[in-house]
Order: sequence, then C-alpha cells, then structure tokens
Amino acid sequence: MALNLFEIREALIMAFDAIRANKLRSFLTVLGVMIGVSSVIGMVSLITGLNNSMAHQIESLGSNAVYVSRFKPGIQLGRRSSAERNRKPITYEHAMAIKENCSAVRAVSPENHYHLPGGNTAKYKGNEARRPDLAGVLPDYQAVNNISCRHGRFISELDHHFRRMVCVLGPDIAETLFPSLDPLGKSILVNNHRFTVIGVTEKREAILGTSQDNYILLPYGTFAKLHPWEKELWLACAAASADKIELAVDQITEVMRRERGLKYDDENDFAVFTQDSLMEIYRQITGMIYVAMTVISSIGLMVGGVGVMNIMLVSVTERTREIGVRKAIGARRANIVWQFLIEAMALSGVGGIVGIVFGLALAFFIKAMDWLPAGVSIPWVIIGFTVAVSVGLIFGIYPAYRAAKVDPIVSLRYE
Repeated sequence: MALNLFEIREALIMAFDAIRANKLRSFLTVLGVMIGVSSVIGMVSLITGLNNSMAHQIESLGSNAVYVSRFKPGIQLGRRSSAERNRKPITYEHAMAIKENCSAVRAVSPENHYHLPGGNTAKYKGNEARRPDLAGVLPDYQAVNNISCRHGRFISELDHHFRRMVCVLGPDIAETLFPSLDPLGKSILVNNHRFTVIGVTEKREAILGTSQDNYILLPYGTFAKLHPWEKELWLACAAASADKIELAVDQITEVMRRERGLKYDDENDFAVFTQDSLMEIYRQITGMIYVAMTVISSIGLMVGGVGVMNIMLVSVTERTREIGVRKAIGARRANIVWQFLIEAMALSGVGGIVGIVFGLALAFFIKAMDWLPAGVSIPWVIIGFTVAVSVGLIFGIYPAYRAAKVDPIVSLRYE
C-alpha cells in the first residue's frame, strides 16, 4: 500500500480542497480535536513555566540547603497515624544542638512564624499592610536563604541576644507602608507592638503568582519574648559545601535522634530533606495535573475522532460516483484507502495546528496578565500535532475501508 510522493501530494490537494469546500462542516468536525490539543498544549505550557519558575526558586536557596521538620514533605494520602500526630515539635534547642555538633553544617536558621486569627497587621501613620507573614529568625537566616538587604542591615546576634524591638521588612511591606519615604529608622506598629525598621530585603520572584515579599522578620529572641507559647518551628540548615550535603544529612539525623531520645531501633519521628525533595514534591503535584489533563484531552480527542469518522463516512457517500470513476480509470483499492486516510489525517492535523496555536496563545495571555508563568515545550508541541494526526488516521480507517469496497459499476450508476 506504499504511495509515491506524487500520489501523496495529489491526495493532500484533494483533502484541502474538500476542507475549503466545506469550511463550517470541517471546523465543527475537528472542534473536539482542537479542544483536546489546545487543552494539552495550554496546560503543558503553564506547567513548563511553573516548573522553570519553581526550579529557579529552589536553586536560589543554594545547592546545599537541608531542612528539618516534624513531617516529611509530600502529598499526604489519608490521615496520619496517632503516633505521627503526637510527634514532638522541632524546637530552638534542636537548632542549637545541630549548630554545635554538626561539623558539616555552616549555618542553622530556625524560623518561627506567627499568625493572628484575623491576620497580622502592620501600620505606619495612615498606611496599613494586611496579612504579612511574621517570623522570628536568627542572623543565619540570611546565609541559608540567600537573602540580602537592599537598604539598611539584617538582624544581628546582638538584636537577638538583647531582644531588641527591631525588624526587617520585605519589599511589599516597605512599598505599602512607605510609598515615598525611606523606611530606615521609622517606627511601625506590628500587631500593636512597636518596632524600628533596620532593613529592607531584595525583591524575590513570585511563585505560582503569589508574592514572596509580604513578610516582616524579627530577631528570634524578640519573637520568643512576645510569643513564648510558639515553640514549633521550621529549621533550615546550610551544608558547608555542596559535596558535604549527605554528610550534613547524616550528622543532623544523628543529632536529632539523640536530642529526641530515640532508641537505636526506633523510627525517626522527624524528617530531614533537601531541596531535591521539594522539587520531587512539586513534580508529584504536576504529575497529577498531567493525569487530569490527559483524561480531559482524551475526551476531547475521542469526540473529535468520532466527528472525523462521521464526516468521512458522509464524504464517502457523497463521493461514491467519484470513487467509481477513479476505479474505472485504474485506481487500486490502496489508492482509495490512502486518499481517504490522508484526507482524514489532514482534517485532524489542521485541527491540531489550530489547537496548538490557541493553546499557546491562551497560556501566554495568562502569562501576560501576570497570573502564572508560561513556557513553550517543543516536544509537547510535536506530540500534540502527532496525536492529532493519529486521531485522523485511526478514525479514518473504517471510512477508508468502506470507500475501497465500493463496487465501481454500482458507483457509476449512483446519483
């Protein structure tokens, strides 16, 4: 059933002539293919952009970050056991034990966050910032999280030790409270406590359309004085170098087991993980999105395929006399089969191209509106077009077979 280039060209010309002759019918026929392909391309473009953004954010933390928390990060399927729920919190004492006993760790940053039931507030004269994240940190926070101050200075050991009422603002808070003033040295109210601004950090890239700069940092000692009941914290560490990450994880695990009084055969009641684990969690989430996307697009492609089959069967009936004439002048069954297969693939291929363009346009419109990042995935563009053409091939087989079986004598008498 092999065709030469001339026959393929002639079949394509006939296919596009048929599409131009029935524009509305052709559009309605491939609408399902268009929806299926555009949903795939649009979603993949957004996921590609999100993956690039997330990878950039994780890389900005440095290649040697190690985290400690009560639970291993990830998607929790089902409820935690009672033993997991009763795990002791990660505390400031654990952070100090790691700092003193882990030679492979160069910096330790305990982070304790506080949220009022109605949200934290920060005020300066007539300006107010709502729902800022309020956290108590040590000077090592700057080294572990790769944060630098755009203005002023960061929190020092003396600020922490003497529990000074000072704070460092994220760029969003600084812009809200001080739109036209230098914030350094100004006194602000945070949840009705007065603090002096000593620094403003550099702006960071948003994640999933959410700003990462809406925060206020306090010295850890000051935070503990104001919120003594807040014991549980998030612990971030920096290994001495990238090649010492595994050693740092082992040392941290050993210190944590000792500090929490675990026996040699007890399972860890805490989690130690790296930024690779964070990226893996994100891939799990996007993997679920891919599954949902595949299901949705498969429905659209199935509907489009049925439409292609239906319209090709109609085309076979309408062109019965044409088929008879072609057979009468020497066309073989293989030529008729390929004529209708190529027409079906051309029809669905056009739908695929339109779907790719529409999907990319939608994704970059969302990016232009600053809702979510987007990026082009060339392999998925190729896959989308290939799938669209394959739909035409698969659903065009039966109509092509029907056309090839037409009796030329009966065809010539057909009106």
